[in-house]
Amino acid sequence: MTDLSMASVASWHAHVYFDAGSRDAAFALRERIAARFDGKMELGRFHERPVGPHPQWSYQIAFAPLHFAEIATWLALHHGALDVFMHPNTGDSLRDHRDCALWIGRSHVLNLLALGA
Repeated sequence: MTDLSMASVASWHAHVYFDAGSRDAAFALRERIAARFDGKMELGRFHERPVGPHPQWSYQIAFAPLHFAEIATWLALHHGALDVFMHPNTGDSLRDHRDCALWIGRSHVLNLLALGA
């Protein structure tokens, strides 16, 4: 495996997974995230269908490496019953999602074909 520099991480994405039964909890967590991290992250759309490699409904939280420790720690402590998939963005999307990912809660099988696997 190539030894990558931490400087190769341009940003991080966290994807909060949910389904019809956990939609309200996901929306409530999203509101808490928006209030807590305003100006430190960007929230993506609330997808009520699988998108890209994500096997469940989800929304994205995009943030700079500078905020990783704060946001990841908060998500670990406050995700409730929701699962969170996190990955760096280094320019190699397949490796970022497959080899460099972190999970908070349960892990899920990604659709890596959507990334060219």
